[in-house]
Amino acid sequence: MISKRSAEKVFKFLDVYEALRETEPAIDELFANFEEMRDIKTEIMIARSRIGEAVLCMFMDLENSIKSDTSKNIMPGGAVHPLNRYTMNYLELACEYRDTLEHIFKEHLKIERADSNPRPEYPGEASCPPQKKNGPGQQDQSPFSAQLMRVMELLESNLTSKSKLYRDIPLCSIFMMNNGRYILQKVKGSKGIKESVGDMWSRKKSADLRQYHQNYKRETWGKVLACFKDEGLTVNGKVMKPELKERFKSFNALFDEIHRTQSLWVVSDEQMQSELRVSISAVVVPAYRSFLGRFSQVFTAGRQTEKYVKYQPEDLENYIDELFDGGANTGKKKS
Repeated sequence: MISKRSAEKVFKFLDVYEALRETEPAIDELFANFEEMRDIKTEIMIARSRIGEAVLCMFMDLENSIKSDTSKNIMPGGAVHPLNRYTMNYLELACEYRDTLEHIFKEHLKIERADSNPRPEYPGEASCPPQKKNGPGQQDQSPFSAQLMRVMELLESNLTSKSKLYRDIPLCSIFMMNNGRYILQKVKGSKGIKESVGDMWSRKKSADLRQYHQNYKRETWGKVLACFKDEGLTVNGKVMKPELKERFKSFNALFDEIHRTQSLWVVSDEQMQSELRVSISAVVVPAYRSFLGRFSQVFTAGRQTEKYVKYQPEDLENYIDELFDGGANTGKKKS
């Protein structure tokens, strides 16, 4: 990852570049009638050009920083990865200099395109999608916007690779949801990034988040919902009590494990955390309430019911509301 000092240097250089660019009209006027002062003006223009080249190189280092981040360390609970935070904060600040960066990229990428030796391809670069033009009626992406998109595509590719380090498939989806949501929120909060990526990109990423949400629910709660099916519980209209006991025991064990594990997971965005919990409760609680209504009376009232009917529907709602808190509620759940 680029050091903090290196990142700060980019923006200091941009401040100097902007200052030189803003004083250009005054310099032209000052030296207009002094032939012997032309060399000084030329030196100033060369200095500005070299600063622009340095800025371009330092900004390009962001690409290399993402490509070289091959750490196998996973974020506990599927939290937002530091590489994501660093990259998006970097782009957010860069977009405060968007006009200047647009000017630098346009000027200096002309030189790069004219160079007979193309920029070398880095490991993993070939797998990144090519830059696309904007939709009908829109202008093609500017060089800076194209570079910003490229950085974000590299970031997404890196995060996807990191998600595969999780052995728990649902946690993989939570990791992608956390990081995808973080990126979307950063895009929405930055006019420069939002204009560079476009509305279509934002809609596509929102759809990706919904798909990760569905993947998580299917992988986590599919087995739980299977416990509530009637198949195998009755023969000739009679409830098979041993099978029913096993069904309740299976549900209790599954739900206990989910609560134990996923209460340690992290969903830092409060709105997304709430949406997840509500969507889980909307599917699981009614199904459990219906199952309970159909079969709980089969057990003998008292100790037998208490042994197998461990939860009431309201209990499920309370425990689901403890998921994704990063362990904040650990120890509250009854054994």
